[in-house]
Amino acid sequence: MSRLTPPPVARRLTPLALSLALAACAVGPHYQTPGAAPTEAAAQYTEGALAPHTVAAQGTDGAAQQFGVGQDIPAQWWTLFQSSALDQLVRQAMDQNPSLAAAQAALRQAEESYSSVSGSLNAPAVSAGLTAGRQRSSALNSGVPGGVEYSLYNASVNVSYSVDVFGANRSTLEGQQAAIDYQRFQVEATYLTLSANVVTAAIREASLRAQLKATQDMLQDQASQLAVVEQQYAAGAVPLAAVLAQRSALAGFRAGIPALEKSLALTRHQLAVLAGQAPGQAALAAFDLDSLKLPQQLPLSLGSDLLRQRPDIRASEALLHQASAQVGVATANLYPQFNLTASMSSTATDPSQLFDAAAAGWSLLGGITQPLFNGGALDAKRRAAQAGYEAAQSQYRSVVLQAFQNVADSLRALEFDASTLQQQAEALNAAKQSLDLSQRQYELGALSYLALLDARRSYQQANINWVSARAARYADTAALFQSLGGGWWNRPAAAQPALPAPIADH
Repeated sequence: MSRLTPPPVARRLTPLALSLALAACAVGPHYQTPGAAPTEAAAQYTEGALAPHTVAAQGTDGAAQQFGVGQDIPAQWWTLFQSSALDQLVRQAMDQNPSLAAAQAALRQAEESYSSVSGSLNAPAVSAGLTAGRQRSSALNSGVPGGVEYSLYNASVNVSYSVDVFGANRSTLEGQQAAIDYQRFQVEATYLTLSANVVTAAIREASLRAQLKATQDMLQDQASQLAVVEQQYAAGAVPLAAVLAQRSALAGFRAGIPALEKSLALTRHQLAVLAGQAPGQAALAAFDLDSLKLPQQLPLSLGSDLLRQRPDIRASEALLHQASAQVGVATANLYPQFNLTASMSSTATDPSQLFDAAAAGWSLLGGITQPLFNGGALDAKRRAAQAGYEAAQSQYRSVVLQAFQNVADSLRALEFDASTLQQQAEALNAAKQSLDLSQRQYELGALSYLALLDARRSYQQANINWVSARAARYADTAALFQSLGGGWWNRPAAAQPALPAPIADH
């Protein structure tokens, strides 16, 4: 093929084709990042002003939590709970959880789809062919008595290119890149959800363990109290109704044990699956509240930053961008399509002559296709794309509002959690003082054993309530980190999924 050179007409038309391509002007909408509406840009998340810190309570996990407005969130936010077992479990989940692996694979699929579409739209399609055949021409056609047989060899190169005058290709690529953005933020959303689920499940396990222990202690006290009542009944000191009432109370406590054990077992199963293991094969650490430390400094992003930090908001924005690109494609399809095709071929009856200049031939074709009548299908497709864009706009705003509600809910929950813990700590302290007093009175013979057991039961119930209040502070702290986006943007660049360079707006 080295002997073949482009024909003069081809050399003259090539600059024209390039000029058309460079002069391409898209007719579709030019996507712009949605700005923050007044609601989303508000200086505060909650209806009333947020206090700079929560109230403090006595005892473990009673310290006030400070809200650092404008402070950033660490990428590994769960390490703020200062539990090496929790950190190890989250890391294991990141390595082995199939949902995260599926999201990462979907991102790679979107990237490869972009590369495929980009290659087919941005560059001319070039194909080469080489054929060889044996033919026989009749005597009538060849003028040779008896006919003639001969070999025929053909080599060809075909080039075709669609000039993107009205931006259909550009909009298509823009939509493909938006699909990559969507999958990337789906990875981040899965990453955030997974880490938050592990943390909250671990906190729930710790709370259930504490509640189960306190309930078992109460069960022992109730069993001891029943033994005393039965002895008193045998001695004729109390009626049968007292025995039945105590048995009923004991049965009620016993009935609560299986429910707590069930919840604990199911939580352990959930942790195993989150870590990418079957429940029967997992070897998980046991979590208790005393092994966790409540973060006292809570970063609180500004409302304007939340729009860029929440992966679900960014994913919804990517869908909005994709919908805008689809409007561009549908609009460009209403206009003429410009195509250039060229071919160069060589035909010979002997392989040695195949690439001689005398055997060469070429063709060059430029075409314009304009839709004239299609029953209104193209107009309907554009209207459908526009409606899809409007739906994506509304969905984006819905996701934004939901995100702000999540943050507001978490902030108020932390305020009320602190107040609840303060009250439960006071109730626990009062119950402990009452128990200590009852113990001394019992030792002096001034109080019955039944009254002492009743004081123990009250203390154990106050302890369960206090444990629940502690766990709520941990869980809602994790919920706040999740609602603020989880700090994925602070991970090292090497750990971030790569994106192609953004396509500039025209």
